[in-house]
Amino acid sequence: MTATHIGIVWNPSKAERVALEKALASALDATGESDFEGPEISWHEMLEDDPGQKATAAALEAGADLVLAVGGDGTVRAVAEQLTIADGSAELGIIPMGTGNLLARNLGVPLGDLTGAFTRALSGESRPLDLGWADLEIGGEPARYAFAVMAGFGIDAHMITETSDDLKDKAGWLAYLESLGRAVAASDLIGLTTSIDGDEPSAIEAHTLLVGNCGMLQGGITLLPDADPSDGALDLLVLSADGVAGWIDTMRNMVWDNGLKRLLRRKGPTENSLIAESSESAEHTRITSLRIELDTPRIFEVDGDDLEETTRIEISVQPAAIRVRA
Repeated sequence: MTATHIGIVWNPSKAERVALEKALASALDATGESDFEGPEISWHEMLEDDPGQKATAAALEAGADLVLAVGGDGTVRAVAEQLTIADGSAELGIIPMGTGNLLARNLGVPLGDLTGAFTRALSGESRPLDLGWADLEIGGEPARYAFAVMAGFGIDAHMITETSDDLKDKAGWLAYLESLGRAVAASDLIGLTTSIDGDEPSAIEAHTLLVGNCGMLQGGITLLPDADPSDGALDLLVLSADGVAGWIDTMRNMVWDNGLKRLLRRKGPTENSLIAESSESAEHTRITSLRIELDTPRIFEVDGDDLEETTRIEISVQPAAIRVRA
């Protein structure tokens, strides 16, 4: 579909409009759009009290059939959420400007290249994108959030989020060993009850639970090797490492079982049968729905944004919720 109206939802803390206009003009030239009348362009700046939903609604009201999210994963999440709520035909384009940019990385959108990202959004293949939904109780009130990358809880998630981005890019999985000591010290097993895909509840202990629509982190690190943002399912990772021995088992599972060994097998005849391997302290599962009840309140996170503490979460997937240009 050729866009007739492009609505640009942009985070002014991430980029200046002048730079965006220049890159967009270059992309229009590269795609041949500027040789004709070209699509209508409208700009919708995110305000301090708007993560992106209001600006997206304004873009749709203006008639946008392609909405470009300019910012980090939080901005992309908010725009995707509003596009889904609107239940229209407008497509999503991603102009990554944050630090993580995990959805952009998983979809192969150019990073650090505004013109390249705009060009991909204008001319890239339109593909379906699943969205996960998290329904929570926060302060006794119901809340609902979409996520395009990952959602979950865990004190030791700092091992993932606080490790130096430069070190991740240079050293891959080895970078995470740098923060392993902090993770071991912060780990705190709690009791929780989970029900997967409507099955009977199961009581377990864990310190980290992540549900992912995408699997790759910065530096090309794959945390959820089976995750596919358009397969109609989500991937669940539960970590229950307790002390140094447990963390050694966790790292072995991630680095070897679901990393190097998987890469070697992919070159052989078993490529199509590869599935993520679990271990004593790291359990991988494919899901379409999940109910979680925590014995102890935990801060829940969606696509890098921390929400308030909660003890009840219901996760579901909306297959092909929107279409994304990538």
